[in-house]
Amino acid sequence: MSRRSLLKLVGLSAAAGAVPVSIAGCGSSAGGGRETLRWVANKPEVLAYFDDLAAQYNASQDRVTIDHDGTQTSIVPQFVRGAPPDVACYNYNLETSNYVRGGVLTDLADLPEAATINPSYQSLVDQYANFEGQTSVLPWSVTAAGVIYNVQLFADNGVEVPTTFSELVEACQKFQAAGVTPIYTTARDPWTTRQGMWDYATGSGADVPAFYEAKLAEGDGPKPTFLETFSPVMKNVLALRDYFNPDFPSKTYADGNLAMGQGKVAMYCQGPWALGEIAKTDPDLELGTFSLPMTEDPEDRAARVNLDLALWVPTASADVTAATDFVQWMMRPEVCNTYNQENLAFSPLQGAQGTTDPRTAGLAPYLDAGRIYQGSSTFVPNTIPLENYFQGALLDGDGDGMLRTLDADWDRLAARSALS
Repeated sequence: MSRRSLLKLVGLSAAAGAVPVSIAGCGSSAGGGRETLRWVANKPEVLAYFDDLAAQYNASQDRVTIDHDGTQTSIVPQFVRGAPPDVACYNYNLETSNYVRGGVLTDLADLPEAATINPSYQSLVDQYANFEGQTSVLPWSVTAAGVIYNVQLFADNGVEVPTTFSELVEACQKFQAAGVTPIYTTARDPWTTRQGMWDYATGSGADVPAFYEAKLAEGDGPKPTFLETFSPVMKNVLALRDYFNPDFPSKTYADGNLAMGQGKVAMYCQGPWALGEIAKTDPDLELGTFSLPMTEDPEDRAARVNLDLALWVPTASADVTAATDFVQWMMRPEVCNTYNQENLAFSPLQGAQGTTDPRTAGLAPYLDAGRIYQGSSTFVPNTIPLENYFQGALLDGDGDGMLRTLDADWDRLAARSALS
């Protein structure tokens, strides 16, 4: 199944492509002759932060007023109605990539700021989609995720951060012998195991970017399968079940955060978003993060990353030039780097200092070296219930059966696309 077919089946490419470039944007005149541009930036945890950024920019110039829109709604209908935002700072994912492929975003390649972005982060955009070689999206905030671990429990039990799968198993055995839960798993909330154990294991156990590049390539040639690529990974994942909390099928995300905060757990496969929740139980708990090793080669380890926020300007913006000026301001190091330092994220700008927060600093070497990947699950359309399949495999132990089902679903979507 090609990228074009995949996006068509997700049902988004048509919506993105339906917007002609001549449609007027959302801008309007404001008092004092200032034009108002609607800026969509709706990450829930930082709405107040973005309000402040808009206020700072508005005070810095007298041409436009940036109206921050933090509404928690999908952007797809806005494009369909011909009323996209004038500028956005938005999570870059499979949905957003449809706007890139549809050619409805402004090419930002000529901006001087585009050349300041670390190429390894900019390349993440193209893994989903590209339009005629343009630079339609500028990464603004990168989050990295890995195994959260209790630093004190590791020290108390003489355990070093594992660098190979066998070392990981040995660490689990030590913790288990000491009466400590080695890996807390929350399978009742399947999204937690999808973005956690599944993405971490496949990312360090296989070449995820290469797999999906071949899987999504145009043409009818042979494609790699989930079964042949990820079967060894699933074997190791299922071996780790011996070291999960015994009640993992019934435990939720909230349960995991609480258990970790109570100091009862050595390792927890969650992202940085969980750190604040854990701190509610014990703000002084010393935590770190490492890449989950799934092979016997330490060099295979990599960090799962996400373009948590990226900047883009629809071609239908009421004032592309003014919107682009705002993008340039947002890309200033004092704006971009400061946000990332304060929000447990990594700046995409070349030469930017990595996170100084010890809870996530363990992933910095992977990002510095470009040993990163976007989660395997993020390439799978929502019409394939990957997280439910993975949840089922954790419960029944049939890893290869799960992978065969994924292959069958993927091929079914490809066949449906060929007939449509």
